[in-house]
Amino acid sequence: MGQETLNMTNVPAGRLKRFAIENRGDSFSDALRSRIFEQLSVHKFVYDDLQPDLVISVGGDGTLLQAFHRYANRLNETAFVGVHTGHLGFYADWTAEEVDGLVQSIIGKGFNIVEYPLLHVSVEYINERTPESFLALNECTVRSDEGLLVADVLIKGEKFESFRGDGLCFSTPTGSTAYNKGLSGAIIHPSLLSIQLTEIASINNRVYRTVGSPLILPQHHRCQVLPVIDRSFTLSLDHLSRIHDQVKQIEFGVADEKIRFARFRPFPFWRRVRDSFIG
Repeated sequence: MGQETLNMTNVPAGRLKRFAIENRGDSFSDALRSRIFEQLSVHKFVYDDLQPDLVISVGGDGTLLQAFHRYANRLNETAFVGVHTGHLGFYADWTAEEVDGLVQSIIGKGFNIVEYPLLHVSVEYINERTPESFLALNECTVRSDEGLLVADVLIKGEKFESFRGDGLCFSTPTGSTAYNKGLSGAIIHPSLLSIQLTEIASINNRVYRTVGSPLILPQHHRCQVLPVIDRSFTLSLDHLSRIHDQVKQIEFGVADEKIRFARFRPFPFWRRVRDSFIG
């Protein structure tokens, strides 16, 4: 299915010195973690879970998301690679049976760095609290703390629609294959620097009208969500969920930061989609 048309940088062998392993925690993943650790340690690689060059995720997509948020403060220095130990992980390039091959690739091969876009979320408050910023690899959902979400949706500061329903989902291109797909959103190739907005069970009547279709916003557009009634929102960033009170607005856009994956062999995006959802 061809190569990924993405920002790709070749890294020669020997550039990886420090590694960390993010583990699902079940017995099978624990055994694989020990195997990887022992083989890399024998070849003088240093285990460093504070400043790793490479993070190896052993588990599923949830494990990779956990690793991303753990090292979100050093995305320019750390690359990720996934080994799935259950159902096919969308972010994982390697199966459990291929662990020895992955280790040999880390030891002896150069690799490509492939960058995927991220979602930037900024929350402003009505009091003097400092605004907060977050990153998401898959998506961020917005829901009311109680009952239906009632909010105005603005694009580039101009009101687009009034929303009433269960919530809103903002996703990255790679996150378009996750919860967004279950909401009948489009699947977007990660070479397109964009975010997608999909509705979660919207209610349409004479007062509240929505476009009813997913919106794909380019890199230079920002989308704002402003409360109409309730100022308490539940924001779920990937697997993390938290209530935010006294919200003035929430803004979404393509982040300046990107996640970096270490590709030791080609794994084009559409092949990844096919293998994950069609087989």
